Amino acid sequence: MNHKVIEIKKGIKLHIINTEKFKTNLLSVFLTTTLNKENVTKNALIPAVLRRGSINMPTQEAISKELEEMYGASFNCGIEKTGDNQVIKFYLEAISDDFLPQKEDLLKKSIEKLIEIAFKPLVENDSFKEEYIKSEKENLKQIIEGKKDNKAQYAMDRCVEIMYKDKPYGLYKYGDIESLEKIQSHDLYEYYLDFISKCKIDIFISGQVDESIKDEISKQLEFLNEREPEYVVNNSESEQKEKREEPEVVSESMDITQGKLVIGLDITEKRENLRYIASVYNSILGGNPMSKLFQNVREKESLAYTAGSVYLKPKNNIFIKCGIEIDNYEKAVEVIKEQLDDMKKGNFSDENIKNAKTNILSTVKFIPDEQDTEITYYFSQELANTNVDFEEYEGKINNVTKEEIVDFANSINVNTIYFLTNK
Repeated sequence: MNHKVIEIKKGIKLHIINTEKFKTNLLSVFLTTTLNKENVTKNALIPAVLRRGSINMPTQEAISKELEEMYGASFNCGIEKTGDNQVIKFYLEAISDDFLPQKEDLLKKSIEKLIEIAFKPLVENDSFKEEYIKSEKENLKQIIEGKKDNKAQYAMDRCVEIMYKDKPYGLYKYGDIESLEKIQSHDLYEYYLDFISKCKIDIFISGQVDESIKDEISKQLEFLNEREPEYVVNNSESEQKEKREEPEVVSESMDITQGKLVIGLDITEKRENLRYIASVYNSILGGNPMSKLFQNVREKESLAYTAGSVYLKPKNNIFIKCGIEIDNYEKAVEVIKEQLDDMKKGNFSDENIKNAKTNILSTVKFIPDEQDTEITYYFSQELANTNVDFEEYEGKINNVTKEEIVDFANSINVNTIYFLTNK
């Protein structure tokens, strides 16, 4: 395995992915905390403010100029919802030292700049810069208000919100307008200081690097304290579901021409290698163009423009998603339920299983070909408290049997049926 994990301090880990596939080094800083209503909007606002300026690079222009002088390095940051965690992410990509026109330590400089942006913000009068707060609050407000613009994603978010009502995962990752309007620059800065003293910190470096980089990282992070980070381990052990007798059916109206149908499925049993069985099950059901949903709901019955499913590993859910004619709703739900029953009865072939595994493994095969994708893979392993390399992952997928898939299918329960319509 080319992925090494080194504990810098308690609660702070360095992940080294040593690879010679690329001419660049990609550095990432992930700050993880538990998702909750009180802080979700603050966490969403923080990276937007931090990217505006740091202690030695007080403006976005100064940051951009510094990156340009680093042979056109690139920087980005944002927020993600991963299971019941919220993760602030920072990325900096720069040319590997081996490919520079002259000898210099660009990797060291990249580490310095990324850590500065994430942990050493521009501060005025013990507060974030008021101008930056005001501007980024308005930008975040537009994002929150614009979540209805993408109807398919909105339908998915609403289904999740209904399934996880009054629970952390039901929260929108960017928060809400009411909380946003209450945020003041000084209060946000005080919260930020508390946040970085308690959050889980994972630093990834992908490229032509080795364990000797640990000393430089340790030096750069001397100012950070040890911590007992609070975060949720996202695995099948932590996500047990109770079987629901009858699904909740919700229909909402909007000015649309195409209906958006989302059906949330719970996995209600605990079993060994569940995630690998679930991945194969999902691929057969709706995860590829040869899947049962695509072939029957879209191709055979012509009920949908799009039809498929996704497996949400952190929460042990599968979501069926279809774009349909409004009047096809009842028939579409009927045909979808038939596919779920078929899976329970084992009405799928060895060829279906083979195609599903090939589809999954072709995706896994290409993970190391993208630095950010490989980092995401290992970070998901970190949050799931697992350590499965690509070869082991391939073996676990290939070992999934039809009997296991059928048993698994019978642990599937429809939780919520959500329909975005114009009626």
